[in-house]
Amino acid sequence: MESGEMRTGTRTDPQLTHAVAAGVVTALVGFTGAFAVVLAGLRAVGADERQAAAGLLAVTVTMGAATVLLAWRTRLPITVAWSTPGAALLVTTGTAAGGWAEAVAGFVVCGLLLAAVGLWPLLERWARLIPVPVANAMLAGVLLSLCLQPVTAAVDRPGLILPVVVVWVVLLRVARRWATPAAMGLAVALALASPGVRALDGSDLVPHLAWTTPHLTWSAVVSVAIPLFVVTMASQNIPGLAVLAGFGYTAPLRPVMLVTGLGSVLGAPFGGHAINLAAISAALAAGPEAGADPRGRWRAAVTAGGGYLVLGVASTAVAAVALAAPAGLIAAAAGLALVGTFTSSLTTAFASVPHREAAAATFLVTVSGMHVGGVSAAFWGLLAGLVVLGVLTASRRRAGPVAAPDSPTR
Repeated sequence: MESGEMRTGTRTDPQLTHAVAAGVVTALVGFTGAFAVVLAGLRAVGADERQAAAGLLAVTVTMGAATVLLAWRTRLPITVAWSTPGAALLVTTGTAAGGWAEAVAGFVVCGLLLAAVGLWPLLERWARLIPVPVANAMLAGVLLSLCLQPVTAAVDRPGLILPVVVVWVVLLRVARRWATPAAMGLAVALALASPGVRALDGSDLVPHLAWTTPHLTWSAVVSVAIPLFVVTMASQNIPGLAVLAGFGYTAPLRPVMLVTGLGSVLGAPFGGHAINLAAISAALAAGPEAGADPRGRWRAAVTAGGGYLVLGVASTAVAAVALAAPAGLIAAAAGLALVGTFTSSLTTAFASVPHREAAAATFLVTVSGMHVGGVSAAFWGLLAGLVVLGVLTASRRRAGPVAAPDSPTR
């Protein structure tokens, strides 16, 4: 009998117990660690408070349903998450000329591109042609302003923000996994005590969906869909596959991309920006914490998916609290949640010597926040990096091999 099965009578199966516990932790960490980033991203591209709350509900439910479906059908610990880097990208994108409906159209196109990767392997190869350092430089540029939020907020409201920072730092030392959820939990607790949250009406806490008819424009494709697709593939799907491979699992790319792509399309008119393979939280359901027998860890992913569905019902209330909280409080906690991703992206961006100038160009243009022709800085940053890389690569080929420069420390 497989170790993941119940054995006799009322005896508890330790494999199942570990899997369920790991699944619950995965859902809690995945949701609490980044919901504020999702809300900030949706608000930045034009959603009002009701639409942003509906978007959080839509993306939470779609990623929960996709997780249950993929884990159940494949018997692999495949977990799906919202695109946290994608939400961070939206923060820097800003409201498009066509408003929220134009952003929603970008979400739909991004979902179609993700699904197309499953149907058309050539698109995956094209996505992989974008150098990893350049893609990470774009992501680092997107995340910089968000990671500065705890600093600026602490100057404005030290009594409110510094306790959140202290909790985060202490738990990084003693229980790293819980550092972000604990910081976010304290931020929410402080928000609950604020006058703005206490003034909320009961109707503000009731789950709801808000349909928006997409308005497709060239700007929606170039400024929202393409950068969102690139960031999601480079920072979520490809690392997610690598995390699963590290634990001995080979995720079937075609069904994964079809399910997450079509799930993104279905959630987009209700405000969901994108869902994808989990990368950061994937290890919680695929690792030893989910049970000693790797064959039974898919139950952890199913549990995580169910947890997301439950959290989806509560997400409207969470969104209402976050949006009514004192200015800077939830944003500061969200910034702390992204510090690890920012440092990882920055390190990867500048680790490769041949790509450093291109990565620097991408990072600087993205950080500039420039908008030209209604197109966001993230797209121009990616384009600038690719152009610089192309010019330098061509010149190096003409010059032939050269000796590596001496280290500046010598």
